[in-house]
Amino acid sequence: MSETRSRIAVIGGTGMNRWPGFTLEHSEAVETPYGAPSAPLLFGHIDGLRACFLARHGDGHKIPPHRINYRANIWALKQAGIEKIIAIAAVGGITQGYGPAQVGVPHDAVDYTYGREQTYSDGSDLWSLHHVEMGEPYSASLRGVLLDAARSADVEITDGGVMGITQGPRLETPAEIRRLKQDGCDLVGMTSFPEAPLARELGLDYACLAVSVNWGAGIGSGGIHDEIEQSVEAGMQKVRAILRVALTTLA
Repeated sequence: MSETRSRIAVIGGTGMNRWPGFTLEHSEAVETPYGAPSAPLLFGHIDGLRACFLARHGDGHKIPPHRINYRANIWALKQAGIEKIIAIAAVGGITQGYGPAQVGVPHDAVDYTYGREQTYSDGSDLWSLHHVEMGEPYSASLRGVLLDAARSADVEITDGGVMGITQGPRLETPAEIRRLKQDGCDLVGMTSFPEAPLARELGLDYACLAVSVNWGAGIGSGGIHDEIEQSVEAGMQKVRAILRVALTTLA
């Protein structure tokens, strides 16, 4: 592995299509057996700490959640030597602890998506059939690093929560949010699955650092998009502070 490589990757989503403070050393436009990832892999450092960055929605934030080539994204990181993935996700809050601009690390998930390529076990010769265990969808050790980093950075963070993953790109109806809450979900996003199970299949540690940018439909007052605009930057400042400390620990 070259000196510009890193074992740690950050997948940026809504609100983090670029990583402020990240110094680019080189980028790699790669191909995988599953096609091209969303964007070139960016290798560089932040505060002297090496990391790899991948824009989940592509350059210019153009790829909607249901059209992301998740298999190519995770495979590209694996073949680049990545061992740990911190996935940033902008989410909607359903229960207390995930109000606008609050951050947290979910511990469990319910997948409501459909039509996405969910596995490498697709009957091809590239991958043998493997019934991956999902008793722990998000890496407990990596979650612990993020929680400790938040405390060290003096950032309030929510420990745990069940993520509901919806198809997108539209937001949910009030009735859908009520259903998610009845199912035990604390927050709702659109990208954590199939990222997490694909990472598990390839033996990568994966954890989600979720930043709530709005209340789910029917919970908050006012327009959701106004709430998102007000919450994104405040939440992402917290995310960046946590990442700096977490990278120091992981390095």
